[in-house]
Amino acid sequence: MKKEEITILGAGLIGTLMSIYLRKQGLPVKIYDKRPDMRKSKRYEGGRSINMALSHRGWKSLEEVGLKDRVIPLAIPMYGRRIHDEHGGTSLIPYGKEGQAIYSISRGKFNQLLVEEAENLGVEMLFDHKCEEVDFRDQTIHFSGPEGNFKKEAPVIIGADGAYSSLRMSMQKQIRFNYRQEYISHGYKELTIPATADGEFAMDPNALHIWPRGKFMLIALPNPDKSFTCTLFLPFEGTKVCFDKINDAGDLKSVFKAFFPDAYELMPDLTEEYFKNPTSALINVECYPWVQGHSLLIGDASHAMVPFYGQGMNCGFEDCRVLNGLINKYGHNSWDLVFEKFQKTRKPDTDAICQLAMENFVEMRDTVADPKFLIRKKIETKLNELYPKDWVPLYSMVTFSDMSYSEAYAQGQLQDSIMRQVMADPLITENWNRLDYEEIINKMETAKAV
Repeated sequence: MKKEEITILGAGLIGTLMSIYLRKQGLPVKIYDKRPDMRKSKRYEGGRSINMALSHRGWKSLEEVGLKDRVIPLAIPMYGRRIHDEHGGTSLIPYGKEGQAIYSISRGKFNQLLVEEAENLGVEMLFDHKCEEVDFRDQTIHFSGPEGNFKKEAPVIIGADGAYSSLRMSMQKQIRFNYRQEYISHGYKELTIPATADGEFAMDPNALHIWPRGKFMLIALPNPDKSFTCTLFLPFEGTKVCFDKINDAGDLKSVFKAFFPDAYELMPDLTEEYFKNPTSALINVECYPWVQGHSLLIGDASHAMVPFYGQGMNCGFEDCRVLNGLINKYGHNSWDLVFEKFQKTRKPDTDAICQLAMENFVEMRDTVADPKFLIRKKIETKLNELYPKDWVPLYSMVTFSDMSYSEAYAQGQLQDSIMRQVMADPLITENWNRLDYEEIINKMETAKAV
């Protein structure tokens, strides 16, 4: 039977990785993207990007398609969060066991690598082609491109076209399509800490730096050129420190000198970058079903999440791996079955990680600065050392394992209830290292049995 051509909407990280998986199965693939070819434009030279945090799930997918070794040179390991207090002091909270790291990687160069690999495998790329609408009655796509408007038959469509997906917009016009979007109260702006005059990193290069300030924060991730990509998260309005109240260089200087004094000293281009770069919004998207006919949503098109667990890209890459596994299992002529299995398998997991990402925002901007939070992390680390099979911290389950997001979330909720009891002890700060850790594990086992 003739192999049907697969049309992918979106040449971002998820769309290109999915095309690589499909080509390795011998399937014909075309990718359409509304943006110019990133290799010929300056689209990724800065302004709107939050560096990606590549972790186990993402690496696993890259290894499956044989790209891990080519991506490693683009990535920098970060072994923990380095917390900056308001006086310039810092402390490191490890992400996991010794040697475990998440990896900082710039979106632009990474995306270019995936685009070039896809083309080398025979994927046809068409940039500057905007999907205007999809007609599910005859599986056709209406495009506008450099040579005008045209219609294309598309027997199989995969929408990897992001949080503002055109394919999803067309699905929303169908009956019984559930959709919810939520913008959080905070936006973000990209800034930079350049390399020092002698070409070195200005700070610890093997950590994700966080300046948590209660209702707002600054983060910084390292780059191979010895700079750091910084992201400032502020409320848009309504508080003493917000984007609406920074109107000139004086306002900006006052905020940074008061709340981020050590970062301020390392940011010579702060004023220029702040007023040049856009202030971007953060959106959470949930929808269902992800399937209409032989059309499927993946990645942010089906489950856009805020970036505070570092799992958006990793979750999208896992989408690709799961979908590829189902095609392997059921064959490339069983799209109805493959797509249905995919959405039923993935929806509980993507709901869970979207929820975790929202919850982690509060932890990153506020809780990490609380001394009791550090004690709690030490207790959980000790539990994991003593009982590695019975107690795995939630962050490790999500970031360093294959456990489904939904299972990790449920386990994390149970562990949180136990830890709240432990932390309720008024003398916990003094006594944490003398706790009866076996009793904590027994409480955990009892709670599981209920």
